[in-house]
Amino acid sequence: MPFTFKKSTTIITALAATALTGCTSAYTGPVEVTRFVAENPAGLGQGPIRLQFPNEELKQETRQAFAAAIAQELSEQGYEVQIVSGPENDGAVQIASIVTARNPVASADNSRGPVSVGVGGGTGSFGSGVGVGVGINLGGGPRGPNAVTELSVRITSAAGETLWEGRAEQAISVNSDYAEVNASAQALAKALFRDFPGGNGETVSVDVTDL
Repeated sequence: MPFTFKKSTTIITALAATALTGCTSAYTGPVEVTRFVAENPAGLGQGPIRLQFPNEELKQETRQAFAAAIAQELSEQGYEVQIVSGPENDGAVQIASIVTARNPVASADNSRGPVSVGVGGGTGSFGSGVGVGVGINLGGGPRGPNAVTELSVRITSAAGETLWEGRAEQAISVNSDYAEVNASAQALAKALFRDFPGGNGETVSVDVTDL
């Protein structure tokens, strides 16, 4: 039975409370991580595992960045990582299903027109298919546009049972170092798999300086 997440407003509230002082100021929030572990996670952290992206609309740069970051973290946990392009599974390995997105946080001043951030256009929500590296539109303003980057990974057994599920999200300004896809992927993946598998149902906050 899959686990469910309750959407937390912590990261958005923290961002709203910490207003940017000007367009040249960069905001980089901590990575908020929530994880769930099955009661009987047999085989977790060992053997072969395949990385899959059910979202086919991700750009190649995004896919490669997150695949590399997550593969490194899973390898350090004892897995033999395989990366596949499609949903195929021969039933003999665990699967790590990866979803990522970057969502806009409303600007304090919406008097100006929207600006395009990243590559391409369009807005998206978590798991929508419009994610990091695809592009977002955010309302402009003197304090600058902001976003929340999200990463979700679900690990299932060869039989399709959910063994572990985790979600990481980070609030940033678009001029933050972590707006860049490789830096974002590494930070989210490192925080998500830190102290793996973590406590069931726990939520932790990880400062990027500790990664």
